[in-house]
Amino acid sequence: MAVYLDCAATAPLDPRVQEEVIKYLSVEFGNAGSHHPFGQRAKKAVEQARSNVAAVVGATRGEVIFTSGATESNNLAILGLAARGKQIGKTHIVSTKIEHRSVLEPLETLSQQGFKVTLVSPDSGGQVQAQTVLEAIRDETLLVSVMQVNNETGVLQPIEEISQLLGKHRAYFHVDAAQGFGKEIGQLLSRRIDLISVSGHKIYAPKGVGALVMRRRNGQRPPLTPLMYGGGQELGLRPGTLPVHLIVGLGKASELALEECDSRSEQCRKFKKMILDKLQPLNPVFNGDLNLMTPYMINLAFRGISSEEAIEALNGVVAISNGSACTSTFDSCSHVLSAMCLDEHQIDGALRLSWCHFTDRPDWAMFIEAIKKLGEEVKTTTMRPSKPSIGPRKSC
Repeated sequence: MAVYLDCAATAPLDPRVQEEVIKYLSVEFGNAGSHHPFGQRAKKAVEQARSNVAAVVGATRGEVIFTSGATESNNLAILGLAARGKQIGKTHIVSTKIEHRSVLEPLETLSQQGFKVTLVSPDSGGQVQAQTVLEAIRDETLLVSVMQVNNETGVLQPIEEISQLLGKHRAYFHVDAAQGFGKEIGQLLSRRIDLISVSGHKIYAPKGVGALVMRRRNGQRPPLTPLMYGGGQELGLRPGTLPVHLIVGLGKASELALEECDSRSEQCRKFKKMILDKLQPLNPVFNGDLNLMTPYMINLAFRGISSEEAIEALNGVVAISNGSACTSTFDSCSHVLSAMCLDEHQIDGALRLSWCHFTDRPDWAMFIEAIKKLGEEVKTTTMRPSKPSIGPRKSC
């Protein structure tokens, strides 16, 4: 059976989290909005989960609302500030070219509404420079949005340095922490970060739940406008009956992440070192600065081998992601790797390997044999059929 090396896409459910989820799905199934004992027990569990999420980033319980995941949190953080920006005449936003689509697409929506958006480029190692972000800020800047860990390369962004450089500038600072929440804890403790997006299924909680941390500044939360209406739950910003079982799962996962962060990180560092040692005979090319990559993820390519060929050859050995796959929605190469100005062959061959403290060791001998065999086949093939196209493809 293939070893799962795609934890950046979704991570396995922690058995201790699963136990809590089942309890609040089947036994303590009350509605947290009800006033009877069933509802009050559900409400208590929700508030405990809220405290657990807040503790990871040094926030307070009242600064956390629950969402369906980081995508919704990103949309609420960005689109939710638009009305305030128009009201006070601040319609400029600074972000980066390597953000997740759930940041870039809301920004595109705002640009169509008259907002000016500046996207900062990364260096060839995959990191944006904090000073470059600062230089892009204007008097009329409403928001700065920079991800914590890039979801394709695993490269950490300079969140702490940006926080320091922003200082007392009135622009709000949003961080998409889908890949780093509960893992790279120190970066998110700065009170200068106003908004933090969290995803449950990246930290061993269920899919379908996340959070948005909204830190108070001078006693006031960021002035967000809701994207949906009806019910008034979650400070009126996210209406609807609370999925107590999912929220409790996120809370338990957050509690465990805070308790076990150091041991998990050390375990994953050792796993990363093992990968680098085992794959050395294949002489991989790394897409991003290895020294800046999180201990949980790497992006690489094998010379002369496309990502599709590699994934097919490794079928049954490991389950990994195509770091630059074209999709039915986006018929272009990875916008992240393209922004890094990498070689076309690196982009076409990009593979993302991501793991966690639950990950088993793959059969590295089979892995290496499969890639070497594929490399020999590629070398000896003189006439290779062209790949089918999904319509016009944009240049990387």
